[in-house]
Amino acid sequence: MSYVLACVTLFNKGAEEVVIKARGRLISRAVDVAEITRHRFITDLEVKEIIIDTTTVKTDKGSDLNVSTIDITLAKVD
Repeated sequence: MSYVLACVTLFNKGAEEVVIKARGRLISRAVDVAEITRHRFITDLEVKEIIIDTTTVKTDKGSDLNVSTIDITLAKVD
């Protein structure tokens, strides 16, 4: 809920766009934040862009690990 509050606060302070970013298991939380913000708090928002990607992260043991990422851009509807 604190991420939703952060998004709402940014829009109330005049932001035209907010980008929600997440990696790995927290991707579902980012989607939930975007949808709750859009449907319950600020209904005149649209999903402007969704970027899905994979990044390579080095583990403590030195091996490479692929981690999924998502960037969700919410924007005010004109």
